[in-house]
Amino acid sequence: MTDEKRRILDLAARHVCPHRVEMLQGLGVDLVIGRREGYRIWDVDGRELLDFHLNGGVFNLGHRNPEVIDALRQGLETLDIGNHHFPSPARAELAAALVATAPGTQYAVFAPSGGEAIEIAIKSARHATQRRAVVSIRNGYHGHTGLALAAGDERAAALFLSQGAAGEFVHVPFNDLAAMAAALAGDDVAAVVVETIPATSGFPLPEPGYLPGVKALCERHGAMYIADEVQTGLGRTGHWWAVQRFGVQPDILVTGKGLSGGIYPIAAALLAPRAAGWLQSDGWGHVSTFGGAELGCRVGLKVLEITARPEVLRNVAAVSERLGAGLEVLRRQYGDWLVEVRRCGVVMGLRFANPRGAMLMAKHLYDAGIWAMFAGFDPSVLQFKAGMLIDAAYCDEALTRFADGLRRCTAALAG
Repeated sequence: MTDEKRRILDLAARHVCPHRVEMLQGLGVDLVIGRREGYRIWDVDGRELLDFHLNGGVFNLGHRNPEVIDALRQGLETLDIGNHHFPSPARAELAAALVATAPGTQYAVFAPSGGEAIEIAIKSARHATQRRAVVSIRNGYHGHTGLALAAGDERAAALFLSQGAAGEFVHVPFNDLAAMAAALAGDDVAAVVVETIPATSGFPLPEPGYLPGVKALCERHGAMYIADEVQTGLGRTGHWWAVQRFGVQPDILVTGKGLSGGIYPIAAALLAPRAAGWLQSDGWGHVSTFGGAELGCRVGLKVLEITARPEVLRNVAAVSERLGAGLEVLRRQYGDWLVEVRRCGVVMGLRFANPRGAMLMAKHLYDAGIWAMFAGFDPSVLQFKAGMLIDAAYCDEALTRFADGLRRCTAALAG
């Protein structure tokens, strides 16, 4: 380890995230990212890694995408953050472009992060229904702000005493329509919040009919359906939004992470008219100084423009098939260790036989030149997040390195 890396890790441990540094170093991962370009990152010591973490999809279009950077530079010639109290061309144009991708929505309310956009979604549903209760999926993740934290994993909420009052936030198992029906039976629920493919749980896929069934239950019981597409949207499943792949039109759709292009923080809640009554009655019902910053809107508009190109979604399908086929070969070869490949477009979760198997794999993949992160709520699953613009050569290089990581890990377990 170089002196520079040691200095940075020491500062981070003392002033930023002590437990995180301790935990990663305990796994044998001392990554401090320096240079980054496309879908490759370099440790400050100079070692190159293929990035299959993408920070939850922030870097869907790669690190420092030249077109996105150019959009920011052009914006800087005339714009700044802007004044959130007044209409602006940048916000209006991004809002119009966003709702055009999500049938049934009409309004975009902007935030600096996905968690804050989830807050907007929940507040909008509560206002529209005049109900308080929110139903979400057990072991879900929606961010670390107040309402978003309460709607997410109960352990994380309890850490900050953010669970909400009794019965206010109800959690049910994923893929369990009977449990969802029971939670909604009292006709007192404002909204159901669902990650279309729950990321921090390891990307378990919705069973056939599950999400349409949840939507039907919402309609029957007067609750709003909030689709959390912060990690699965913007083309990652081969559709604009993963809910479209499953035939569901939500009342509210939340996007973030990738909308930033990895360059400027921005997120949004897209509201159907029935969820947006407060916008008509109180224009200052929700305000955010940095939500919809004009520079961020220019970046977001470029992200949408790139994502809309037909060749991009075609590439998502091609990458999914190429990586999926290679991973299946490795699964058959290492079937006692790599037991499941979950895949929907470039949204992938790889489940291992050991309850902490993905944590072990993360270390050995790191040594083999890939950075991929285990699922926080199920460390048997590795989140394997491929970029949307990678090519066949990158896929093959990644599969070679992944096979090396498998050999390293299984040898260590056997030894």
